[in-house]
Amino acid sequence: MFVTFEGLDGSGKTTQAELLAATLRAEGEDVVATREPGGTELGEGIRDLVLHGGEVVPWAEALLYAASRAQHVEKVIRPALARGASVVCDRYLDSSVAYQGGARDLGVDRVLDLNLAAVGGLVPDRTFLLELEPDTVTARLDAEHDRIEREDLGFHERAALAYRELAVRFPERIVILDAMRPADELAKEVYGALRGPS
Repeated sequence: MFVTFEGLDGSGKTTQAELLAATLRAEGEDVVATREPGGTELGEGIRDLVLHGGEVVPWAEALLYAASRAQHVEKVIRPALARGASVVCDRYLDSSVAYQGGARDLGVDRVLDLNLAAVGGLVPDRTFLLELEPDTVTARLDAEHDRIEREDLGFHERAALAYRELAVRFPERIVILDAMRPADELAKEVYGALRGPS
């Protein structure tokens, strides 16, 4: 099972990814919990460069994320799935589609095609999109913001719209959750969506 969590910064996706991984491990599952950008030595280097380095033009940003993702899939995600492990990933290709395709105006389809090529067509079995009003993003973040988090409200609004477009386009894969609900309630809903009613 390959599960991803998506949403605007501050939506709680990292918390939900951690809670799901812990629950699955408690049931005896082999679970690989990972994140993007990152997950590999190369990916972590790209993460630091893109989020904390100097100016990166939009297409360079999109290509760097895609490069990180290609390495991540080849070295971490596919091998884990091949041995029968579940993979829980904090962000995946939908993030690039929303942020670079939508918010950076590079085009949703162009960025989606780029990333599908980079990962050899590997898409998650289920994606949980934690929806948050864009104007609440900065209120939920730590004091030290990265390059993406520091963007203006319009940027986050465009990302949110692109996420919604993806959810409409891929309803069989993407489950929308209200990020303002308590974390424990959301965790139960996530688990129920994966396991079915108990």
